[in-house]
Amino acid sequence: MGVGGVSLNAHVPGWLKRDDVTIVAATDTDGARRPEVEARLPDVRWYDSTAALLAREAFDFVDVCTPPSSHAGIIASALDRNLHVLCEKPLVRSLDELALVVGRASATGRVLHTVHNWHHAPIVQRVRELVCDGAIGGLRHVTWHTLRRKPAAGRDPADNWRVDPGVAGGGVLTDHGWHVFYVLGRWIGERPTAVSATLETRRHTQFAVEDTATVRLTYPEATAEVLLTWASDERRNHAELTGTAGSIRLEDDTVILTRPGHATTEERWSCPPALSDGSHHPDWFHEVAEQFMRALDAPAPGSGNLVEASLCVVLEALARESSRRHGAALSVEMPPAPLPAAVAGLLA
Repeated sequence: MGVGGVSLNAHVPGWLKRDDVTIVAATDTDGARRPEVEARLPDVRWYDSTAALLAREAFDFVDVCTPPSSHAGIIASALDRNLHVLCEKPLVRSLDELALVVGRASATGRVLHTVHNWHHAPIVQRVRELVCDGAIGGLRHVTWHTLRRKPAAGRDPADNWRVDPGVAGGGVLTDHGWHVFYVLGRWIGERPTAVSATLETRRHTQFAVEDTATVRLTYPEATAEVLLTWASDERRNHAELTGTAGSIRLEDDTVILTRPGHATTEERWSCPPALSDGSHHPDWFHEVAEQFMRALDAPAPGSGNLVEASLCVVLEALARESSRRHGAALSVEMPPAPLPAAVAGLLA
């Protein structure tokens, strides 16, 4: 559902490589995309609305590639029809929407899976392997910088949904923070206990959303400092992980391990493609699809992916509230407003 850039450039090629999946139908609110879809997928039936597609087709799951404002409604409708759901990030825009979809997934026993494709970037995987192997001892601190000159544009740069708060939910924190939250969680191996943040508009004053976010995450045994911006003069990703026995630097497509006292104090690995190379990352979708398909064999509504996605929603909500409170540190265990029961149960 939704046949924009990420659908046509990542999801569709990924599904076509599999012999256990057949794409049977597609829909988009922009009917002008129909000819391209029919040219690339001549056997696929086109519908002008999600409601019509869900009412007339029989299939196993839906793949949601629409802008965030439509996610909760589409997910709920699909789950109510006992369909499994794969959805692009962010899963939803708010805690209330999260409670809706988590509750529906629990009630129906269907799989609700979010596309966490950065887990499968070669450089992210290499860093995780080094951390898990104890290459730097106990991980104590992470810094992460996502630097961009501007937000990614859709098909129509003059009408970019990413800078419309009613559609996207937020700016750079929503667009890039989601990836950082789940990657850091996997690297550090703990759940954050507190969040503080400052959201700003440094350059793109024409946007109604933040173009820069500075976030601090506190974990039981570690901390993380995150800078996300669309107001940089360069396009790059950089991270540094500091442990009790060394450090790891991530420089877009290169990993550098430094361990004082070892015979080889510095080791390097080239891990293309760069994290800043494009926005669709089709090479990373294969493993997302594989994990989703494995989940369909044994549906578990409270699976790790849904817990991970739910925590991303909670962390973004806390970061925004912290910024409204001038950067106050807010507890993940006791957020500003009580978590909906369905969400609290999932994260317990």
